[in-house]
Amino acid sequence: MTGNFRFTAKLWRGFTHERKATSDDERIVKEGFAPLLAAGRLGAVLLQFPWSFRFMPENRDYVVRLREQFAEYPLVLEVRHSSWNEVGVLDLLQRQDIGLCNIDQPLFKRSIAPGAVATSTIGYIRLHGRNYKAWFSENKYAGERYDYLYPVHELEPWVDRIKAVAHSTVDTYVVTNNHYLGKGIVNAVEIASILKGEPLAAPPLLVEHYPELREFTVGGESPQPLLFDP
Repeated sequence: MTGNFRFTAKLWRGFTHERKATSDDERIVKEGFAPLLAAGRLGAVLLQFPWSFRFMPENRDYVVRLREQFAEYPLVLEVRHSSWNEVGVLDLLQRQDIGLCNIDQPLFKRSIAPGAVATSTIGYIRLHGRNYKAWFSENKYAGERYDYLYPVHELEPWVDRIKAVAHSTVDTYVVTNNHYLGKGIVNAVEIASILKGEPLAAPPLLVEHYPELREFTVGGESPQPLLFDP
């Protein structure tokens, strides 16, 4: 492992979805993060909450408690409900030194919309795809919710947002979570190529399965890490 490559991690769902994690769970999580932290390779820890986690005093206070529990880590908050657009949320995150995750997701009535916001020195973008049919339904197979390939015209506005976030932060992470059958990697290559303004190397088998990649790649093994979140 060379250069400035860093990992991002997602806090275990016992803290974010069930919210019943114990002190033993905290110890185990920190033991897992320890090697990355010690090596200077932990870029961010994502606090990813479900759509049902709405902005209300008890949930606001819970986020602050997580900051206290995991004070040694660079934290980023991902929320999916539009109630977090309330006045004061950004100020709260800035005071707590918690980054905000800008997400792309299917937009239902109370879904949080795309943005280009930075509330700490860490910028974070996470693209989930736009599989409206499977988003709130019971998945028939693993990953169905994230079975979506972005066409380039849907990525271009995100390239502009990435640039805006990166301009306001020290480190910016772009994670393509539309991971079913490698689609997230395809879109990551396209985004990276657009940002760099040049074609990139990519695994030939990937290009064979997704021929739309040809205008963004030169073939062969990719010389750089591509972020993708299974």
